[in-house]
Order: sequence, then C-alpha cells, then structure tokens
Amino acid sequence: MKNTHTQLISPGLSKTLSSANAEAVAQFNYRDLIVLFDQLFSRSENTRLIKGESEPVYLPADTEVTFHRVIFAHGFFASALHEIAHWCLAGKARRLVEDYGYWYCPDGRNTQQQAEFEYVEIKPQAIEWAFSVACGSLFRVSTDNLNGAPVDTRGFTRNVRLQVLQYLQHGFPPRAQQFIAALQAFYQTPALTERDFHA
Repeated sequence: MKNTHTQLISPGLSKTLSSANAEAVAQFNYRDLIVLFDQLFSRSENTRLIKGESEPVYLPADTEVTFHRVIFAHGFFASALHEIAHWCLAGKARRLVEDYGYWYCPDGRNTQQQAEFEYVEIKPQAIEWAFSVACGSLFRVSTDNLNGAPVDTRGFTRNVRLQVLQYLQHGFPPRAQQFIAALQAFYQTPALTERDFHA
C-alpha cells in the first residue's frame, strides 16, 4: 500500500507532530492518541476521543454534550485503538446512535453467540491491528469470552489477518487511513506491508 500520510495530515497537525517527535517516544500514552484523534476529527466529524472510567461506549451528541464521544476504557492504549477502529467503520447513520446501534452479548457467550461476536469483530480488529503496527505497539486479538464457550484464538487471528491483507490491497476505510497516517507520522513508522502481520 502506498504511504500517503503527508497528503492526509493538515498543516496544524503536522506542526504538532513535528514538535511531538522532537523527543523520542518512550512509551505508548493514551493522551497522544487523544491529541491525534481530536486534531483530525474534532472539527471535521464533531467527534472527540475520551478516556472513560468504566466500559467503553460510543455516545452521539445530545442536548447536554454538543459533540460525539468515542469513550475508551480506563486509559488503556489498546482500548482506545479498538474503539477508534469501531468508529472508523461506522457510517453516518450509525454514528447518530449510542454504540452505533450494534448488538453486544457480554462475556459468557455460547458457541453460536461467540461465532456471531467474532464475525462482527473481524473488521474492527483488523483496523486495530493496523493501528498497532503504525504505532509500533503489540497487538493481540480479543475473543472476549473468558467465561463462555471455548474459542479458537488461532483461527480468529487468521481471519483478522486475512481482513488486514484485504485492506492493504484495496484500501482502509478513509478515516482509518487518516488515523494510520497520523500514527505513522507521530511514531515515525514505515508504510504497512504484509510482512507486518503474522497470524
């Protein structure tokens, strides 16, 4: 995939990225993701990335809060990447509904419920994996069913990888590509290639 991040970052964001890279990035800090996300999307999409105190959730703007909120769990870096990935997939209509109107069955799913969960998680986790590589951070798929039916983590990982390869060949969703480009610029990582993704 062609690396086009210089075409996708606004001049204001480029200035922020340059100053941020003046010092080596020593650790992965969720605050950096908030800055990058908000500079890319707070105006264009009226959406902010928010550190939550409990479970992640997406909340559309309402009469009390004038902007949409991608809320991730407990300041966890990986949770932020995961929730951003979901947001990058949701269309305009879904972004007007709490949690995009998606079905969610919590931990403790039976075999059929787990299969349905994994089916809808393939694309967001593929995007999350690309985000992780763009940061230089580790990625692990999440089957999120510790108290339910046994899961085939290796099989799910293969399916997520196949989706990443599809995105590499045909392009990521536009907002996901913008965020990948911003991460690559901030963390000084090269363009994504198939070699970055191992099942």
